[in-house]
Amino acid sequence: MIYGALEAGGTKMVCAIGDKNGQITEQISIPTNHPDETVPEMIAYFKEKNIAALGIACFGPLDLNPRSSTYGYITTTPKPGWANYDIVGAFRKALQIPIGFDTDVNGSLLGEVTYGSSKGLENVVYITIGTGIGGGVMTNGKLLHGMLHPELGHMLMRPHFSDPYPGKCPFHKNCLEGLAAGPALEARWGAKGKDLADNEKVWELEAYYIGQAIVNLILTLSPERIILGGGVMHQTQLFDLIRQEVKKQLNDYVITPLLQNMDHYIVPASLHDDQGIMGCIKLAIDAT
Repeated sequence: MIYGALEAGGTKMVCAIGDKNGQITEQISIPTNHPDETVPEMIAYFKEKNIAALGIACFGPLDLNPRSSTYGYITTTPKPGWANYDIVGAFRKALQIPIGFDTDVNGSLLGEVTYGSSKGLENVVYITIGTGIGGGVMTNGKLLHGMLHPELGHMLMRPHFSDPYPGKCPFHKNCLEGLAAGPALEARWGAKGKDLADNEKVWELEAYYIGQAIVNLILTLSPERIILGGGVMHQTQLFDLIRQEVKKQLNDYVITPLLQNMDHYIVPASLHDDQGIMGCIKLAIDAT
């Protein structure tokens, strides 16, 4: 069998074809314009491929409750034309095949625990840190949805005593996204992250906020691994700084064998930026 994968982002839609082993045989990228333009183009692509099922990992917020009348909808996004859009319904009607559906970051998490270096683990958190910050949670082998789905990027932070920046988020200011996402870095320091690579103070402060978030997650979810992805994490010097910050802020309150080996506990994504697409393949397989 072959499966379709759609990693639906706010900037681009990545459509791909793969097999049960997560092997991607082809993929294309389509700009995320108005759905009246973008969705028919994607449907036409998948109609030619004779796929058994389609997995969609999508930007949100989303309605993931199968019992809801708006299951499969993108809900309150500011992306023009996409608010309250029935993305699952559009593909189901056109393709008449099973559809798997979840958040974009849950897709990346699912790809990592199915095909990546975290294969076999059942309690994992994936955080993507870029233009925004999002998080996916797997607990006891199942992706966590709950009332809606986790919004880890908007957990409130205790600002660092040396940081006068109030925060970029229009909803909360001092949430993780407001203090540590790419736009916050640029607003605070007056330059993009890639142009600040040699400024130690930038990354020490960034590690403070990301480390604080991870400590919160360790204390609430007790994951077996934390995976960090996204554009900001291309600054690889951050990993050691974050590990040190987590150890400092935990202050030996939680001591386990996993936490004694931070290099294998807080890790980068392992699938060369294909984890989202590979997670979509797994969503399609599960939908069948």
